[in-house]
Amino acid sequence: MAESINVEELQRNAQLRREIEEQITKRFADEDDVLRQTLAAQHQAGLPEIQISPIQGRLLQVLVAACNARKILEIGALGGYSGTWLARALPAGGKLTTLEISAKHAEQVRAAFARAGLSDRTEVRVGSASELLPTLQSEAPFDLIFIDADKGGYPTYLDWAIKLSRPGSIIVADNNIRYGKPFQEPPPDLDNAGVAAYNQRAASDPRLRSILIPMDDDGMDGFAISVVLP
Repeated sequence: MAESINVEELQRNAQLRREIEEQITKRFADEDDVLRQTLAAQHQAGLPEIQISPIQGRLLQVLVAACNARKILEIGALGGYSGTWLARALPAGGKLTTLEISAKHAEQVRAAFARAGLSDRTEVRVGSASELLPTLQSEAPFDLIFIDADKGGYPTYLDWAIKLSRPGSIIVADNNIRYGKPFQEPPPDLDNAGVAAYNQRAASDPRLRSILIPMDDDGMDGFAISVVLP
């Protein structure tokens, strides 16, 4: 009987978490038609459905405001959903530069930005991030950098994010909890090893003040957020 009660309690708690998340989304981060159309276009194009949640999108916008961002760099664009949240938070004259390795995905991103009326403040560059990042040094510093690309490359992307930032810049990386796999010793694969190395660096680098925030998948995944220190 006790086991049955515990299972029922877990189910009630899971349902309550979903209801709370729905209410937070409704009150703070409700998707509009443009964002829903972007998700529909991604699905139609066969892109993986691995975009951030609306709550994460709103958090990114809060961080954009917190660091007075005028220049944002996004590493990994997918279909333009996260980029739309980011670019909408920019002030007049601001710019989002997004890097995407897939030319097919890049076309979806450009279409998403056009749909949202953001083409004037966004630029999509196609190619490997590890090759494109060194070319951005003349455009640095960026005020906010969002990393959501191949996980094995995360340590390299963090290195470049620090180089391309300024004191007060905010660096955000998605999928840094991954159901605890990066915390295993050793991590089970190269992707999780990359995230583990990123987390270790974010936690220990004296130039950063960082935290992992459990968010999506009932807290089993989430953001790593770092502020670049003077």
